[in-house]
Amino acid sequence: MGSGVKRTGSALHFAVFLLLLLAADAASAAGPGFTPQKRIGRTIGDQWEPTLAADGHGHVYVLYPQYGTVRNCPACAVPTITLLVSSDNGLTWQSPQSLLPSSTGQFDPQIVVDPADRQTLYASWLQNKRRDVMVARSADFGRTWFLAVADRGQEDADKPVLAVRGLDVYVGFNHERKFLVAASHDAGNTFTSVNVNANAEPGWSLAGGGTVDSTGNVYFSWTAYARQDMAKRPMNVYVSRSQDGGHAWITTLLDVSAAPPDCAEQVCGTGYLSAQAALASDSTGTIYALWNAGSTNGGPERIYFSSSTTAGASWSARSDVSTADRGVESGFPAITAGAAGDVRVAWMDARRGDAHGQPLWNTFYRSSTNGGATWSAESQLSGPLRGYDYILPGGFRFPFGDYFGIAIDSEGATHAVWGEGRNYKSPGSIWYTHGR
Repeated sequence: MGSGVKRTGSALHFAVFLLLLLAADAASAAGPGFTPQKRIGRTIGDQWEPTLAADGHGHVYVLYPQYGTVRNCPACAVPTITLLVSSDNGLTWQSPQSLLPSSTGQFDPQIVVDPADRQTLYASWLQNKRRDVMVARSADFGRTWFLAVADRGQEDADKPVLAVRGLDVYVGFNHERKFLVAASHDAGNTFTSVNVNANAEPGWSLAGGGTVDSTGNVYFSWTAYARQDMAKRPMNVYVSRSQDGGHAWITTLLDVSAAPPDCAEQVCGTGYLSAQAALASDSTGTIYALWNAGSTNGGPERIYFSSSTTAGASWSARSDVSTADRGVESGFPAITAGAAGDVRVAWMDARRGDAHGQPLWNTFYRSSTNGGATWSAESQLSGPLRGYDYILPGGFRFPFGDYFGIAIDSEGATHAVWGEGRNYKSPGSIWYTHGR
């Protein structure tokens, strides 16, 4: 009797296991209209915080930091900025290439396509112990690059954000409490830096998003927070705009977020889950913002959306674009826009959990054809896969990187790339999907 019960239990467990695998495979198909998530980039070491751009000729670009040894690149230090290129709108990908190897490590990549010609490609990152803000330009779909130092400082810089249109190239970044923008009006050959928050109170600043509208006005979103007691103090979310090529700036308070959730269990600092804002502009000059913010110190944050049809002088009332229940932690906003009213948003949240009640994260997406007045149904882009202990049937353990990217390709489809990991440290990898 005992052995019979044991065999029956084993068969039952095996059947449940098969059902879970089948459910995982089915769920990996992402949301309706999107391809199943696919791992891209090198498959050794860690790949994290990817950024993405698409041009008007069928090319999709992903730029990310590679942690670990890079074969056949003795000059590559850890991490190395790595470029992935697809010439068929994401159906196939060329082999990963180290963009411009450096012996000092490279951090915080950004990549954008000039919306004016939908071809010229720009990239930005930090190197030389994070003191050099680099900008590179390619006119041949990422095969060759012209390189410039946009800014060189005595302190570490952090999180450069790139915004481009025609000959105007801007990169926003911080040196400690200063939020600066380096501006070029000769396609990235030379730059001049301006301190946007010259009258800022002591604290810290961090860039979030940037865009140049159809008339040449430039916008950056950024946050300001206290360096001390960050877990107890609110954070301001700002949008700064310039109408004279980056010489003078007007700053608007977009929102105030409570202090961010604690991140110690995931081996990261408090600021990792803090408020940040992404920006985009459509072909008619409407500006869109997507950000995460909380109402209680240390409590969960929501995803909010707002738009401006007045060149950033005023903003619509914020709206909550997520269908997750209240109390669900959300963050890492990403946004892109195309023709008039065409705006698409993505974010991550922890609405699901594992068998032990621990939160699991997923990447979600919505789109609008009327500037955010109404939204499509929510699509889940991420899905479970076998072979990764940090990817479970309900989601992945933790977002891997401070940001991720979405873009619209030459045929109107949406492309997204994001990072999934065990925690903030390691291991982790980047994942890609595209669809409508």
